Amino acid sequence: MIRYHRFATPLGIVFATAVADSITGLYFEGGRHAPAIDPCWVEDGRSEALAACEAQLREYLEGKRTRFELATLPRGTPFQQRVWARIARIPYGQVITYAELASRAGAPGSARAAGAATGRNPLSIIVPCHRVVGSQGALTGYAGGLDRKSHLLTLESRSLVLAA
Repeated sequence: MIRYHRFATPLGIVFATAVADSITGLYFEGGRHAPAIDPCWVEDGRSEALAACEAQLREYLEGKRTRFELATLPRGTPFQQRVWARIARIPYGQVITYAELASRAGAPGSARAAGAATGRNPLSIIVPCHRVVGSQGALTGYAGGLDRKSHLLTLESRSLVLAA
């Protein structure tokens, strides 16, 4: 059974999905590739997994958290899974290019494929795909919109300055 919880953030309405104790998705409502809330899903804001997701996301957006400690279960192809696993390893406040991401995922020369997999990341922010940029550092491609990507990168760079 898929459970979900919608909540407001400074970046707009998001919704998280979970199966059992694992987060399966975190989406910006209306974002590219965000699924429609299925009538078969159960709204459950009191679920431990979904409540923890909301709390940790709020801490992150307040600059109080640099990594998420949530059980996750994203669904995707083996290539997508490899790309998402590599994205999850990008340190807070740092960025890499799509070309570098493709190489790290074992597919050098496949920046476009890595970009497509990044765009399908079901765990927005938790798996920090906003940390992946174009070849010259350009802010390209973010399912939540480039304004949000810019906001997240600015938040992380500001937090690093404050922590130094």
